[in-house]
Order: sequence, then C-alpha cells, then structure tokens
Amino acid sequence: MKNKAPVLFLLAIFITGMLFGAAAKSGEEIPSLYQAYKEYFPIGAGVEYWDLLNHREFIVKHFNSITAGNEMKFASIQPGEGVFAFFRADEMADFARKHKMLMRGHTLVWHQQYPSWLFADGAKPASKELVLKRLADHINVVVPRYKDAVYCWDVVNEAVSDSMSEFLRKDSPWYKATGEDYIAEAFRLAHQADPDAKLFYNDYGTTRADKREKIYVLLEDLLAAGVPVHGVGMQAHWDIVSPSISQLETAIRRYASLGLEVQITELDISLYSGNDKRRFITDPEELKERLEIQAEQYRDIFAVFREYRDVITGVTVWGLCDARTWKDNHPVRGRKDLPLLFDLDYRPKEAFWEVVDFESL
Repeated sequence: MKNKAPVLFLLAIFITGMLFGAAAKSGEEIPSLYQAYKEYFPIGAGVEYWDLLNHREFIVKHFNSITAGNEMKFASIQPGEGVFAFFRADEMADFARKHKMLMRGHTLVWHQQYPSWLFADGAKPASKELVLKRLADHINVVVPRYKDAVYCWDVVNEAVSDSMSEFLRKDSPWYKATGEDYIAEAFRLAHQADPDAKLFYNDYGTTRADKREKIYVLLEDLLAAGVPVHGVGMQAHWDIVSPSISQLETAIRRYASLGLEVQITELDISLYSGNDKRRFITDPEELKERLEIQAEQYRDIFAVFREYRDVITGVTVWGLCDARTWKDNHPVRGRKDLPLLFDLDYRPKEAFWEVVDFESL
C-alpha cells in the first residue's frame, strides 16, 4: 500500500497529459509564447545551468528574457572571499547576448544562499563595517561584469517580514549585522556600479494586504531618501485559488502609484491551495478539474497583465515546464506539483493555450 499513491498519481499525470498536452490543439502549430506578447511586455523564464545544457531551442522559441535561478546568487558566484566562480553565470550571459535576449540579474542580497564567510570575522561575527565593505566589493565586481547583458537587477530580495509583529526580517543575517542600512546601501552601490541598470526590490506575498502595505512603506521610504529604486518585482508563487483578481489589481496599482515599474518575476500556479497538505492527487478526475481551474487562473491573471501593460515591464515564469520545478517537495515533502505552462514533456498545457489565445491589440 505504501507505493500505491505515487503510482496512481503518475497514472493520473499520464491521463491528463493526454488530455491537456499538445493534443489539446491537435494539428495546430505551437506558437511562441513571447511572440504572442511582443506588443505588451517581455516574457521570461527562470532557468538553471542544466536547462541551458539541455533545452536551448525550447528557451529560444518561447522566451525573450531569462533570469538565472541560482547561478548569480551570492553563494554561487563568490563561494570564498575574493574567490569568484563565474563560469555558469558567464555562460548564461553569453546565451542571452547570442540570442539577443534580455537578462535579469538575480539576486545581489538575500537572507538565504549566502556563503558562511560573509558574516564572520574569524571566530566572531563580522562588524557592520566589514559586512558592508564585503557587499561593496561583491557588487563592484559582479555588476560591472554583466553590464552589457543584464538590464535589471533584483538588488534586494525578501527583506520584508511575513510576521504581523515586525516590519523587516530581524532574523536575516543582513539585518543582524547592519540593521536596515544594507537595503539602501545595496541599491546605491548597484547604481554606482551600473548607472544604466534598472534596480528592483523583489518579494513574495506582494498581493496580501498586510505585506503589500509594508512593502509599499519600505519603497516609499527608500524613494523619499533618494535611493535609486526603479521597480518592484512581484514574485508570483500563487495557486489555483489565490490571489483574487481584485487583490492583484490593487497591488499593481498600489506599487505603480509610487512611479515604479512592476514586474512579475517568479510566476507559477500551484495545483494546491495553501492549506492543502496532501502528497498526491490520486483521482484523475480531480486532477483534470484542477488543471482546468489552473488554466482559468492563468487566463485571468494574464488578462490583468495585459490591461496594465503601461506599468508591467516584464513577466517571468519560474521554470520551463512541470518536469523540473522548485515546487516539487515544497512545501510538502514528496509531493509533485504541476505549476507551469508546459507539461512533463515540454508540451503546452491548457493553461498555455489560455495565455496565448487572446484578442491582441
């Protein structure tokens, strides 16, 4: 009995793959996703080095922007102090240059995926001055290196707390070392390193009223202090029931009211709502129904994106297809999610057709 659920789940995937894959538009050529939106905004994908090695043609057909999922994060690119590992990020940048694609830099400052040396000074914690010096050294090497490939950076990632009782993440090693000063300093340093790059604050939970307002206040304060912030990245790790269209529109308008660009930076739509902790959907009919609802959710949110095309300057899906996605095993260990526009075999799902079949300008 222990192995029955995974087998049933894989069977359900196979059945719905037949229903929702390329066969959904039998005989019709698969259009380019980014070409469908050429009059609106760039369409990007979060990609890994592995994706470049195995699926270059797929990326080139469907996307005109890429974001390195992990290869440009602090721990990846400077694993030892003064020791840089550029080769994966370099290959991504070369790929973007070769195919004349936009590239988003992700990310300069985050409370995760940082090297252990960054906040240490021998056996004791590093001082504020030392941490900020290391930040400056990092930015002054990394940002100019990709100046001709990266048009915008997620400068600071997820600094705002999820807790109702605090504003910024006080458990962040950045906050512990420098207080809130690291945020403004990172933007100023990035602007000095590449004055032409667009600089974004990037976070999840951006449509939730409580967190939305904290993000708004942070951005408002930074702008009032003359900090060079140009946009907000709305991480879109959503699901088939949330956010509502009203929540989405309210958030876009709220951030845009600051005069900022808005980008959808990490889009995927889980089949599971936040309180659904099951490991498997074993009923093929239920899986079919959820994929239909997912397609409708994609349809509706892209309609909003098109409506706000004067504010939204990019949409990036967080992965290429359901075969490899960060949602696997998260937040439920052992769970396979199907959150993207293409199925396990890189074939369009019904969600893809809902996104590309619309009345253009």
